[in-house]
Amino acid sequence: MDASRDLYKRAAEQRKTADALWHLDTGRMLFIAPLWHNHVHQHGAPVFLAGMHDRFELRVEGGGWQSCRTAVIPAGVAHELQVHGNPVAGLYLEPSIDGVHTLLPLLRHRREINGVLTSAGGEYALIRELWEGRTGLASAGLLLNDLLCFSSARAPARMDTRITASVAALARVAEAPLPLARLAADAGLSVSRFQHLFSRQVGVPFRRYRAWARMRVAIEAIVAGANFTAASHAAGFSDQSHFNHDFRRTFGAPPSVSLARLRE
Repeated sequence: MDASRDLYKRAAEQRKTADALWHLDTGRMLFIAPLWHNHVHQHGAPVFLAGMHDRFELRVEGGGWQSCRTAVIPAGVAHELQVHGNPVAGLYLEPSIDGVHTLLPLLRHRREINGVLTSAGGEYALIRELWEGRTGLASAGLLLNDLLCFSSARAPARMDTRITASVAALARVAEAPLPLARLAADAGLSVSRFQHLFSRQVGVPFRRYRAWARMRVAIEAIVAGANFTAASHAAGFSDQSHFNHDFRRTFGAPPSVSLARLRE
């Protein structure tokens, strides 16, 4: 009982500070922060969601609310969240690393409802150590290596190498994206065949993923210390208003909720 009381006391203290933790590296993005209601939105990459101290509610557009501790949401699936001010983690995996199947082993006894997979448990203990400060943020990359090595060993399917190469090329110049025709030619495919294969492998159309890649550039700049206006321009947005609009569409809440107060 005492341990449980301490856990929720610590969670309450974190909710008061409302800090957000972000880590971005090649092909991965980790976000942890207290959230409340994230309106209907969709990501350009699959995400593993985990409540740090409690369950959260998830609803796929057109479906009913379901309570879970962890979930994997494929790219392009429109959904909304009710988290009640509790800290939740989101681990996004870019297709340059692998597909959504790589995240599935992070769930325990998963079930599929309306295109998402949910569970009452999962492999979130290492991520929680980051949030609680028991592991320094400088070790986040190594921690994700361990977590994804565990998961990859249990996920035999692989992404098409032509698509992973295209995504990697796109990420290198996300603020001034490569033409679709050039990426298709580099993959040895016609434009129509490339678009079809890309959508099937990644889960969202090429242009939707290109917008997601640009969003990552802006987030990375803000995490590195840039203000919202400078980050918006660096990522190729016409202005900060355009960035704010796309951020809300992508994450279901304005950037001020999670990017205004970053944990050092």
